[in-house]
Amino acid sequence: MKFRLAAIAASALLAVSVAGCSTSEQNVRGGTGALIGGGLGAIAGQALGHDTKSTVVGAAGGALLGAAIGTVTTPQGQTQNLCRYQRRDGSIYTAPCEGSGGGAYGGGY
Repeated sequence: MKFRLAAIAASALLAVSVAGCSTSEQNVRGGTGALIGGGLGAIAGQALGHDTKSTVVGAAGGALLGAAIGTVTTPQGQTQNLCRYQRRDGSIYTAPCEGSGGGAYGGGY
């Protein structure tokens, strides 16, 4: 019982420490997926195997799968730089920036 509790505590501490260092959305989603997957994997491993080894294997497999799914399902940000422009009638619209991001002036110097 003590070994199981120590293994779960160590896994949780490791997952939290890795997730705490994340800066990008992809890393955050991967860390969150690892935590959720690890927890669900531990529950499934215990339910199926009824022993510590199954719990640890389930937690590890669930964490790996959860991290992979969290990383892959991150929505991609916009890769195109958009600028806001104003028409003569005063209405505002968004379009790709002209030139090198210089807006309506075309980036001229």
